[in-house]
Formats: sequence, structure tokens, C-alpha cells
Amino acid sequence: MRIVQIANFVSPTSGGIRTTLARLRNGYEDAGHESVLVIPGPRDHTERTEDGLVVRVGAPRIPRSGGYRMIVDIRTVYRTLEDLQPDRLEVNDRFTLRAVGDWASRHDVPAMAVIHERLDRLVGMYVPWVVRPGMIARRDNAAVAARFHTVVSPSAWAAQEFVRAGVDNSEVVSWGVDLDRFHPDRRSAVLRRRLLGDADVLMVMVCRLSPEKRPDSAITTLEALRARGINARLVIAGTGKSDRGLRRAAEGLPVTFLGHLQGRDHVAELLAAADVAICPGPIETFGLAALEAMASGTPVVSSRFGAIAELLRPPFGIPAYNYGPAMATAAMELLENGRLAREAARAEAERYPWQASIDAMLGLHGLAAAPQHSPQD
Repeated sequence: MRIVQIANFVSPTSGGIRTTLARLRNGYEDAGHESVLVIPGPRDHTERTEDGLVVRVGAPRIPRSGGYRMIVDIRTVYRTLEDLQPDRLEVNDRFTLRAVGDWASRHDVPAMAVIHERLDRLVGMYVPWVVRPGMIARRDNAAVAARFHTVVSPSAWAAQEFVRAGVDNSEVVSWGVDLDRFHPDRRSAVLRRRLLGDADVLMVMVCRLSPEKRPDSAITTLEALRARGINARLVIAGTGKSDRGLRRAAEGLPVTFLGHLQGRDHVAELLAAADVAICPGPIETFGLAALEAMASGTPVVSSRFGAIAELLRPPFGIPAYNYGPAMATAAMELLENGRLAREAARAEAERYPWQASIDAMLGLHGLAAAPQHSPQD
């Protein structure tokens, strides 16, 4: 079977969605299916990569987005799909690509919408003058669900707005984590000393530096910890339109900005070196960075809002308000848990292998899961 994934908001520096698409594609290929990825690019272009066939559709840049592009010419998408002749479709965008669901219906191709955001929270954040964002979201979610065979959300929190819309084709599939790459064994005393400098506690934040991620919460957490006499340093990995403002806010504080880290191994090494990971996004629909930190044996402080809170519980994770003193209190409790927190974080992450996500998605497609080989095979 040929499974075609189509998405916006994929770039060389994007995080969770790019990782998710790649891991699912690899899993589909391992199960004997062909996978094709359709994403925006500077021009129409097709290439075969180590992850399979990639078709780029010429699309404009989104201003002030950090380099993201959005496909706006749906007719080109239709022509691309007619050439590809998919057996199954996964549409990873509810905005300019929702009409692909209509194309799939006309061509009798089972299609699912894969959700990566909470619309009601986006409306509330970016259009604050809207009086009833929940009502707008319910109507739009019902319209999206009507165009697809299945709507897949990566967490119960993300699926809430579809439940409230009364749709009957909503499913939850948790994403996974690379348990081999993100591992406590990556912890390097040399790297840790280099990052710590003269500090005693190392905090890290790995995320896109955009307002909806609330990266400012990590800096106010550092301020609160230092005001309580804790000699902490914060290391930030990521880029985005909030970068300049964060650097201004961090002036006079022990904060290191690494920018975008090339290669997932570097991210794994950074997370394993830390004492605490700060994952402050209040509208995250899953929280892959938090799960990667946990797999690395690093406890996590998150926003009490959003899907990351579903992943956390003491002794390895504590959700808190996006307010420096509150997150600092949570971080202090995790630090006191010491080795227990690190071991518990890893144990919890092991409940989320990517293979389980792949098998669940194939099941929703009505396709066979990858064969499980015994050690003797």
C-alpha cells in the first residue's frame, strides 16, 4: 500500500512534527508499505531520500515564522496526488490542506486528519478579542472531521475539542520516543562541566522560540531559583521569532543560547546532561521534547496546561503555572528527588516506544502492523 503524508510547517529546523512524520514513515516502510511525503518548498521538486520519496510543492514563506512555508495552491496538490495515486492519506494540516479530504472522498481513498494543535487555544492566544473561541473551534472541528474518515490526535487533551464538537470519528494515538537515541547513557561528565561553568544546577529548554511555546517561562524560573540561593544555569536550544526578546530578558543571567542543534544526537546529549528540563508550552498537543528528556533520565517541569501535563507525575515530572516562582518550586522538588526522579523518568518514557504509535496508525488505516521478530529470528 502507498501511504501519502502531506503537511505544512515542515522545515530543516522544525521539531516535533518533522520527527513524527519521519518515524511513522520508517515504520510504514518496515511494515512493507510505501511511504511518500508531500511538503512545501521553495519550488516544485521531487527527490528520494533515505526516508523515502519526498515531493515538495512550491509555496510562499510565512512572514515572521522562522522559515516555514504554507501550501496555498490546492490545485497543485490535487495534481500531485493524482500522479501519486495513494492508497491511504494522512493530512497533517487543518488550515490550507483540509480540502484534501474532499479529494480523497471523490477518489475513494481513506484519509485521516492528523491534528497538531488545539484550535480553541490558538484562537484565544492570537485573536484575543474573539469572545467565544470555543464555539468557533467546535464549528471548525466539526467541519474538519466531516471531511475525513478519521481524525487522529496525539493526546486526550488535544482530542478534547473534537469530543466537545460531538464528532464520532476522533481517535487518540500517542506519539513515541527513540528510546535508543535518548538514553541516560548519553550523560557526559565532560559536556556537563562545560555547560555548567561555575553553576551547580543545569536546566535545559529545547523548543522553538515562539510566543505560543512560552519560552520566557524558563528565564523567569531561573530568576526565581537564583533568588532562592540556587546556583543554576539555563541552556536554551532552539530558534524562532522570540529569540531577540529572550536574549534581552536574559541579560545579566547565566543563560546560554545554543541556537538550532544540527543532529538529534546533540539534542540527546544535551538532555542527558541536564538536571531538569523546562518544557513550558501551554498549548502543546503532545510534548515530544518532554518525552525525550524523560527517556534521557532527566525530570521535567511543564506548564500545567496542555498535553505535557498528561505525561508527568512525581517523582519525575511536575506541571506548574507558567510563572517563574511556581516552576521554580516544581524544579526544586524534582532536584530533591535526585536519582529516584531520573530512574522514574526513564521508566515512564519506556511506555512510549514508537512501534506502538506506528502499529496504532496502521490499525486505523486498516493495514497490518509490522511483524514482530523474536531474538531467534
